Amino acid sequence: MRTNRFEKLGLAGEAVRITQQGEIAAPHSKGRAFLAYVMPLVTLAAAFVIQHLSGATIVHEGASEIVISMIAAALLLGTVFIVLHHAEALAVELREPFGTLLLTIAVTIIEVSIIVSVMLHGDANPYLAREAVFSVVMIVCTGLVGTCLTLGALRNYEQDLKQQGTSAFLAVLLTLAVLILILPDFTLTANPGSFSSLQLVFVSALSLLLYSAFLFMQMVRHRRYFIDENAERHKEAVHPTRSGLEIALHATCLVAGLLAVVMLAKRVAAGVEDGLHVLQVEQGDAIVGALIAFLVLLPEALVAIRAAMRNELQRALNVALGSALATIGLTIPTVATISLLTGTELILGLDGGDMVLLAVTLTLCIISFGTGRTTVLTGIVHLVVFVAYVLLIAIP
Repeated sequence: MRTNRFEKLGLAGEAVRITQQGEIAAPHSKGRAFLAYVMPLVTLAAAFVIQHLSGATIVHEGASEIVISMIAAALLLGTVFIVLHHAEALAVELREPFGTLLLTIAVTIIEVSIIVSVMLHGDANPYLAREAVFSVVMIVCTGLVGTCLTLGALRNYEQDLKQQGTSAFLAVLLTLAVLILILPDFTLTANPGSFSSLQLVFVSALSLLLYSAFLFMQMVRHRRYFIDENAERHKEAVHPTRSGLEIALHATCLVAGLLAVVMLAKRVAAGVEDGLHVLQVEQGDAIVGALIAFLVLLPEALVAIRAAMRNELQRALNVALGSALATIGLTIPTVATISLLTGTELILGLDGGDMVLLAVTLTLCIISFGTGRTTVLTGIVHLVVFVAYVLLIAIP
């Protein structure tokens, strides 16, 4: 390794200097680290102010509502990155696969808060949960995975992955996707595309049970299937050990950031939905669902892409596929519970075209990871399907 080379780390999000002897120098920007600790508290205070203004009459007059929504959107986007920064810092101390789980849970909490906020805003939107979950699966399994495979292969020629761990991800993801997004179109008790109350409770319980079984396998029974040796060597060589005070500060900032995101999400998501309704956009539900998925996945996507380019493909897949799996396994039971408690209609079944895209995507994932090695062509194929998905949103 060359002297004075600076690397931007995928997990800690801080720049460190590696000397010729391999020693680690302290981050060169203490001001940026201080800002990362202060911003979650500042954003949380701003979220309280915005929530208070949302109930004021003056906000609903003229351009004030648009300005407040834009400010909330900017704060939300910045806070998502700050939350992931602190989650990543804690993930380094927890090590794999617990670090990846922490990232996944943080992102899932953000996504659930946004979906629920929009569902309960104004007239109940029965399609939003379906569109958000479907968008996450498509963006992750085509766009994010395709980018990771393409850039990783361009830099490292070929990349290896652990078939046992990846196959476990795909088996659970395939089962939950079919049960939740396809099966509702073929039931007889309820209206097409939806479950009856008893069916919804049963499917939600199955989702939680299956996801819990997967976590037991990932965390306890077969941890070695999900550990990337390249990532572990990278952490040991680059990341310094944090003190107890630093860990406590990261945990506090993570909680504060998540609370701020939950509060800001209601304002932003409601504003987007209102804007699309005023413009009479035909694919409004699909666009809102894709926007929510893109917003919450963006920081985690950057972590996965950086890992793939460091030749840590299994780490990248753990982050990417883990977010898709948690979205179905945790978001749907949460939304289903709220639907049952509030009497809100919930439609989960996909339309015909989306079913075809989902089937192609899941089949492609099984084929792509079946050999245990990936190339540039593998990534390009995933990206082609992603482009088709985006095209069909813009031009149904």
